[in-house]
Amino acid sequence: MAPRWAALLLAIWCSLALNQAWWRKLAELSSEQSLSAWQMTLTALVLTAATYLWFMLLSWPKVRRVGWSMTLLVAASVQYFMLHYGIVMDSSMVRNTLQTNTSESLALMSSGLLVHVLLFAGLPIAALYGWVELKSTAWRRDLWRSALLVLTNIAVLVGGGLLLYKPMAPLVRNHTEIRYLINPLASVVSFSHVTLKPLFKRPLAFQAISNDATLGRSYGLQGMGMTAASAPAAASGNKPPLLVLIVGETTRADHFGLNGYPRNTTPEMEARHVISWRNVQSCGTNTLASVPCMFSHLGKSGFESRKFEYENLLDVLNAAGLNVDWLDNQAGCKDVCNRISHAQADQVASKALVERWCKDGECLDQLMVELLNERLQTVNSHGKNNGTVLVLHQMGSHGPAYYRRSSQPSKHFQPECTTNVTSDCSRGQLVNVYDNSMVETDHFVARTIDWLKTQQDRYETGLIYLSDHGESLGENGLYLHGLPYVIAPQAQKHVPWVLWPGSLLSRTRVNETCVRQDLDQALTHDNFYHTVLGLLDVRSNSYQSARDALQNCRPATPKTIS
Repeated sequence: MAPRWAALLLAIWCSLALNQAWWRKLAELSSEQSLSAWQMTLTALVLTAATYLWFMLLSWPKVRRVGWSMTLLVAASVQYFMLHYGIVMDSSMVRNTLQTNTSESLALMSSGLLVHVLLFAGLPIAALYGWVELKSTAWRRDLWRSALLVLTNIAVLVGGGLLLYKPMAPLVRNHTEIRYLINPLASVVSFSHVTLKPLFKRPLAFQAISNDATLGRSYGLQGMGMTAASAPAAASGNKPPLLVLIVGETTRADHFGLNGYPRNTTPEMEARHVISWRNVQSCGTNTLASVPCMFSHLGKSGFESRKFEYENLLDVLNAAGLNVDWLDNQAGCKDVCNRISHAQADQVASKALVERWCKDGECLDQLMVELLNERLQTVNSHGKNNGTVLVLHQMGSHGPAYYRRSSQPSKHFQPECTTNVTSDCSRGQLVNVYDNSMVETDHFVARTIDWLKTQQDRYETGLIYLSDHGESLGENGLYLHGLPYVIAPQAQKHVPWVLWPGSLLSRTRVNETCVRQDLDQALTHDNFYHTVLGLLDVRSNSYQSARDALQNCRPATPKTIS
């Protein structure tokens, strides 16, 4: 068989066998825009023509079998996750895939994935290597035949696209995700966008924003005709602050008992009288998008359209004179902690602690609680005595292996899903195992609060917990997270934000009663940067009081009378 015909057969195989998610989505949308039989046939021809052009690009003598095989393996794997988890292969999903660590990758492996890949990629690959002999012909003599076939496919692609524009345009406009279901071309285009586009784009210049950062020692009291010496002890800050920031992972606000969820998944935080804002939206639907955005001073829209790379919240806190440390129990800080002290929890823990809290390369978040004393001592050895900020990055409720995210005492809801193939579990089992991970997070946060209480003789303490994004649990056939923000359901964007006031609220003159009266105020990750600066009374030109979630509950500072 001539390679051009083998490429055509593979393109037909991809269109019919490896685009099940695409055809299923078109069927679901038939009530909105029904395609006639000839339009469906033309769609298949256009899909085949576009895929054929990709296979022909790889049709070089020493490349074709390997290139074609890799394409089939990727297409089969991607289709499995499209069908079982409802993902789409946009640029964001490609970035997540490239940054996934070994532990997360292994959690996604399953016998079902192996069978799917063997069936939909293994069969054509076996044909390529064992059953089909690709003829070697003189390329000059054969070039016109291949060129004619390529031109024919281009004509089908262009002509068919024009004929399908009218019926397909409304679907693409109203359901932008369907373009990312075209397999394997969506993966090819998105991967090229992520890897090749930066090569032709000048890197963004880096700008500092921390040069003017200072600690406000008297909290505006001079402007009130008072001095630090005559001020109340809480306001004058006799003890330095100690704030713990917990970056939650994959936590849905509507599964928090504190927010009205029928199951009390947060009894320990409730017992510690935390403040829980109920109407909070994330910056993104995955860690890579959300974490850098929430630590930025720009807000979501500004961060996504930025012309420069900037320092972030941790840089500003550090420049203001605070000791700052990042402790991670996940796949890294996404460059947020590059310029401050940071460590991976299992890398700095003792062997005994790792044996207690870790299994198969993953650790429960409680390991980080065990390391708090050590991290506080380590970061304070830097010589600053103005205060400390410890950031804990959770493993939290990261799927799909939710059953590994909770210890036995936290498994309150049974039976739970005990596989990483979430679509194989009943809705009840999946909700149970996810809620058990909520209970584990509740215990982790409560233990951290209890540790902070042991430090109150030396520090003014406080804690903030904020999740990076939410999670889909089978609603409308969607699982996990990472859908493009514009089409992602609220389950992936509505996140919990918890504040344990400790003594830091009064230190910066915030009325706690006032805060508790407005728990439904609309907040986003945009508010996080400015709320933390306000809570610690860090002065910076990057601070915007309008975005400080606590600002409305501070008394107005009278102007200085000359």
